[in-house]
Amino acid sequence: MTTIISDTEKRADDRESDHHALETSRDGQTLEHPSDQSTREATICVVGLGYVGLPLAVGFAQSNYHVIGYDIDETTVERLQAGTDTTGDLSDEAIQDGDIAYTTDASVIGEADYVIITVPTPIDEDDRPDLGYIESAATTVGSKMNPGTTVILESTVYPGLTQEILVPALEDASDLIAGEGFFVGYSPERATPADGEHGLRDVVKVVGAQSEKVLEDVATLYESIVDAGVHRAPSIEVAEACKVIENIQRDVNIALVNEFSMIFEQMGLDTREVLEAAGTKWNFHDYRPGLVGGHCIPVDPYFFAHRAKRAGADPELTLTSRKVNESMPNHVTELTIKALNQCSKTLRESRVLVLGLTYKSNVSDIRSSKVADVVDHLREFDIDVAGYDPYANADAVRDSFDIDVQESFSPDGFDAILLTTSHSAFADIEIDDIAAALDDDAALIDIAGAFEPEDAADAELVYRSL
Repeated sequence: MTTIISDTEKRADDRESDHHALETSRDGQTLEHPSDQSTREATICVVGLGYVGLPLAVGFAQSNYHVIGYDIDETTVERLQAGTDTTGDLSDEAIQDGDIAYTTDASVIGEADYVIITVPTPIDEDDRPDLGYIESAATTVGSKMNPGTTVILESTVYPGLTQEILVPALEDASDLIAGEGFFVGYSPERATPADGEHGLRDVVKVVGAQSEKVLEDVATLYESIVDAGVHRAPSIEVAEACKVIENIQRDVNIALVNEFSMIFEQMGLDTREVLEAAGTKWNFHDYRPGLVGGHCIPVDPYFFAHRAKRAGADPELTLTSRKVNESMPNHVTELTIKALNQCSKTLRESRVLVLGLTYKSNVSDIRSSKVADVVDHLREFDIDVAGYDPYANADAVRDSFDIDVQESFSPDGFDAILLTTSHSAFADIEIDDIAAALDDDAALIDIAGAFEPEDAADAELVYRSL
């Protein structure tokens, strides 16, 4: 073990020296941007090539690091090797830009100086954290990494998980000791799919680590690819906690306006008009009601709640907000049924075309989409439901939603349009064209808030919105 300690400390010292040299070079304006530098000495392996891992791997490759992109999904890796961007957020050219190799061969992890884990952290059917991906990744990484490797977790977790779960799994698989045989850091991902203004380089990176020395090493690594800067958290636990509360804050605020929307509907008030009026005050926050799907906002509160309960606390507001947002598919279904009834339609004879099936605007991902829940609820009333989404894979939607899927937008003969997602591709849809194509006495349920109620009235459509 003495030899391992000596070797690993030397590697850490060498890295620190290299990074100080890099910073001095920047201060002297020798280097204007990381992409202008010659190939860096460090090798980075990104474990997990989804919407978080792939942009990260590409970002390091574009900054002249040697990068290994590792994933267990053979189809994903084969598509990447063939030059296809599997996320839709980059480009086919970008994923081949730089010294980057995609593989399912775990043995290459041993070549890396830094291993960054970006695997999913979902919840199970009982809303408890599912840590299987992290445990599996840690076992694989630990069994393959060499002494002196720095392992950085980017997956969203509850405070304390890195030290409680990741580190022991790495130690068991590697027969090394954290802080001696290998080093550990945590940097929560802040990826926002389909947001070109807030990419990897544009958002401040939060970093925590097991010691000041490792913290500075990891922070300097990220500073080489993040233009917005790096925030050095005082501990790994602080870095872990900041990520979950970022999304909980959004969940709570959306839940508040969703509750407003449901109450105002009972009062006969237009939620949009109320929010616009309230928004004239300088410190009123602009949140809009809607379906809350995806892999972050509906999941992270349960990670926090799990840890809070272990600490003897009651995360009442966090879980109440989740309950409100989980009720929104039912509310959207009720709005649709009310609109059809107002049109004097028989529910079991009604046809509804759903526009937008993905979990958010301008993405192709249908996983964790709350639109699926709306579709299921409508079908409980024997309503015939079809869908159209220019971003989603039609075959995948058919398999997942079990509905007819249009290859191109065709509202002919439907009794109602249910607009759930404000895709940019829907911006050119004219309300008069919808009205002309729909059946007589038809409805528009505008969950996305894309149309004006007055325009719907002029087109003689029954209009409902959140």
